[in-house]
Amino acid sequence: MDLSNLKPAKGATKSEKRIGRGQGSGRGGTSTRGHKGAKSRSGYSKKVGFEGGQMPLQRRVPKFGFKNPNRVEYKGINLDAIQALIDNKKVKEITPEILNENGLTAKKDLVKILGRGELTSKINVTAHAFSASAKAAIEKAGGEAVVA
Repeated sequence: MDLSNLKPAKGATKSEKRIGRGQGSGRGGTSTRGHKGAKSRSGYSKKVGFEGGQMPLQRRVPKFGFKNPNRVEYKGINLDAIQALIDNKKVKEITPEILNENGLTAKKDLVKILGRGELTSKINVTAHAFSASAKAAIEKAGGEAVVA
């Protein structure tokens, strides 16, 4: 041990300098905040999206279109997906609950049956909505399309 590797005991010194405690501390006066401007003031907080007085991006970009607050969103299930479910699982009928159990829809989804694909099995389908072609295909195969 020599003078080059001496250091104080752990916890004996404070690690951070206290600011704003007079000129003698070396961190007095402006207290590391610089001169004038918003950042030097007490209570300053940078607002989200603030660009230094320049018009912010979210106000420069034009707004357009219309979002209907009353829009009803359906999860579309095609006839080929129903036929695959019939072939693989041997289900007796199709309901929103059965589609949910088989991972085709989420629990609160409204289900609309769409007409892509072909239905060869006679089956009763219960859903919240049907396309005209899907309803016709289900009835042509001998099944029944029931609106829930």
